[in-house]
Amino acid sequence: MRSVAGADADPNSPATIAPLKNRTFRSIWLATQVSSLGWLMQTVAISWLMATISTSDSMVALVQTSSYLPAFILSVFVGAIADNFSRRRVMFAGRSLMAIASAMLAALVALGFASPWMILGVSFLIACGGALHDPAWQASVGDMVNRRDVPAAVTLLSVGFNTVRTVGPALGGLVVASFGLVTAFAVTTLCYLVPLGTIWRCKWKVHSSPLPRESMKTAIYDGLRFTAMSSEIKSAIARGTLFGLASSAILALLPLVVRDQLGGGPVAYGTLMAGFGTGALLAGASHSTLRRVLSEEWLMRLACIACAACSIFLAVSSSPAVAAIGLALGGAGWVTAWSGLGVSVQLSSPRWVVGRTISIYYALVDGGIAAGSWMWGTVAENYSLAWALECSAGALLLVAATGALFPLRERRGAAPDPLEEFSAPAVALDLKPRSGPIVVRVEYLVLEENVAHFLDLMRERRHVHSRVGARHWTLQRNLEKPTHWIETFHTPTWTDYLRLNHRLTTADKELDERVLHLHAGERPPQKILLIERPTGHARKPEYSTSYFPRH
Repeated sequence: MRSVAGADADPNSPATIAPLKNRTFRSIWLATQVSSLGWLMQTVAISWLMATISTSDSMVALVQTSSYLPAFILSVFVGAIADNFSRRRVMFAGRSLMAIASAMLAALVALGFASPWMILGVSFLIACGGALHDPAWQASVGDMVNRRDVPAAVTLLSVGFNTVRTVGPALGGLVVASFGLVTAFAVTTLCYLVPLGTIWRCKWKVHSSPLPRESMKTAIYDGLRFTAMSSEIKSAIARGTLFGLASSAILALLPLVVRDQLGGGPVAYGTLMAGFGTGALLAGASHSTLRRVLSEEWLMRLACIACAACSIFLAVSSSPAVAAIGLALGGAGWVTAWSGLGVSVQLSSPRWVVGRTISIYYALVDGGIAAGSWMWGTVAENYSLAWALECSAGALLLVAATGALFPLRERRGAAPDPLEEFSAPAVALDLKPRSGPIVVRVEYLVLEENVAHFLDLMRERRHVHSRVGARHWTLQRNLEKPTHWIETFHTPTWTDYLRLNHRLTTADKELDERVLHLHAGERPPQKILLIERPTGHARKPEYSTSYFPRH
């Protein structure tokens, strides 16, 4: 399971542990740590199984690819599902798939049917369950705890995973060496059942929208549009994808380093993974201190440098102790990078779209990790293991330099959420939810000396409205009366128009007030709501009466 980025809090401070007072969050959080322990054990077991039955370096590296590829393929869809359906049921479905697939893997290995492609297939299926579960779980944090505790809850998710990471791989290696692969896979299945039972027992209140559920097509479109219009999220996605592509060599090629360079077995592999987890834990514990003295951009650069140093250590080392030191550096860089990137996405996303933005972010990031794992495995097979790790180090230094193009911006506060105080206007037609398209026209009177400022505000207004659902936004000026301006935009249906207004935030309302201040008319700007009526072909009206106003 992936970790979630921490926020600006000290992991040992009362504020950070405050979410654990919430019984529902505490129960699922603890169950998630058990599941993470099983997942880490399974990662060691699958990687070592592949390394022992396949002589292909590419097949070994593809284990990590199979673990990340489902998130790349499915995340956009499951994010829309997480924002439109019961997140608790989505979490349960994802956990169920993970448990069933893990049980299948244990049975197949016990019956002697293990083959490289079978291992990859089942690993892919387990990852599909994780891809379904993770966006719903991360988006549910804000449903379970108070708004002020959300950053602390997100920090606990990160600290919990990285704490388990210090013991999970070593425990997995010990179980594989002492009891065999079948036992390791069976224990993993039992670990997956723990959160399954917890989610079944726990229920939490979720804010429900008074509007009908979005269609999948509209939900995906809205999520993609919001992400595309958020500079913070776009920068995080770009840096995360490049970082995942470059840094994936560390974990993807580690089994080969242990087998070929260090001459070790599963215990050595698990111990080195524990070194990676220890570095990650220490970095997570000190992350808030580092953020007080360094910007997110500099933390990202240092993370890239630390992971590059890790790759160099692994490329040249023949000593397990030296490799462990390098992996501790890599773990520290790993968690520092993902913490900064993840918190940027979390705090830039309002609640109505958070499942989708998280999913889109992880889709591209996991796609980068999956592609990088395959790429570095191919380089190792066709050239050498050391050459692949050295190239990875060089790529990480280049990722550090990309801050000039995609800088991470500071975002200390929580993401603004919608006011949801909008009341549907009275109209003369009996509109149905799917009636549309709806056209909105707002007429302004602006004096010549205020035009430049007005255009700046309207440029910002276009961004705000387009981000929450407006389409075909235009601003027009009257040629005969230059002081008259008309703002126009469309929504596909009447429900989409209502949903757009429900998504506006306090900051958006303040922008409306600034625009209103430039309006020179004695009355407020006139807003006119229209519905398009096609004339090319006969068509049944999308409302129950004539489209002429009632008297």
